[in-house]
Amino acid sequence: MNLLRIHHDRTSFLLHRTAPRRLPLPAPPFPRPPKLHPHPISVSLSPSRTCSFGAHGFSKHAATAYGDEKGESLDGEAVEMEEDLSVDGVVYQNTLRLVECSMFAALSGLVYFLSNSLSIENYFGCFFGLPIVISSMRWGIAAGRKTMVATAVLLLVLSGPLKALTYLLMHGLLGLTIGSLWRLGASWGASIFISTLVRALCAMGYVLISSFLIRENILDLITINLHASISFLFTASGINTVPSMNLIYAIFGGVLLLNSIFLAFLLHLLYSVFLSRLGMRTSLKLPRWLEKAL
Repeated sequence: MNLLRIHHDRTSFLLHRTAPRRLPLPAPPFPRPPKLHPHPISVSLSPSRTCSFGAHGFSKHAATAYGDEKGESLDGEAVEMEEDLSVDGVVYQNTLRLVECSMFAALSGLVYFLSNSLSIENYFGCFFGLPIVISSMRWGIAAGRKTMVATAVLLLVLSGPLKALTYLLMHGLLGLTIGSLWRLGASWGASIFISTLVRALCAMGYVLISSFLIRENILDLITINLHASISFLFTASGINTVPSMNLIYAIFGGVLLLNSIFLAFLLHLLYSVFLSRLGMRTSLKLPRWLEKAL
């Protein structure tokens, strides 16, 4: 009994030893996705109704809805872009304002530079402030100010700081004042009065700056010459009186204001005619006699 058992154990041991070993199969690098079988999906909307959708049909509806939303967004962007680029659009108006202000500034700077180089500034001095007035009337006071500053910067590059400062004091600030007052709807009387004061102050500033640059008191020279002229007139008239300096200063201030008020009136008249010819007459507040003349 024990011999049979030992023999059986030895035989099974030899068979187990001589049998080839099977190596375990390597695991796949990625798990295989489970197979999808099309089957209807039931969605219960109410106890009595059941809606069935196929898996492929559901994906088609989702893709169609996504495409519709994307198409609507693209159409909305295209419509918005067309509205911005239209004549009344914001982008178009801002671009047009920028281009017009730049062209007016370049034109003013070039004309001032050439007229100053050719010594014909006195013949074209009335037109140097016109681009600023047009910009202010068309696009607002800020546009006129930007045109004036751009012209001054251009002259600073071309001719230096003195020419740029001369343009600002003698033409730029006066043109900006007239354009701003007309844009605000001021009457001719108020506009001429304020423009006269601005012109007189700018002329005094120009005299003081010129005196500082040439190291000579030009205002003192003007008063001395005026005192000599008035003393000569008094002597020729038989008046044995020496004019005081207060009288000289009063006469000098009166002559300056008279010159400024005549210049302001002529500029108002000239600019009104130009703007009326450019089709901007409705935005001007003209006096009756000028409206009848135009």
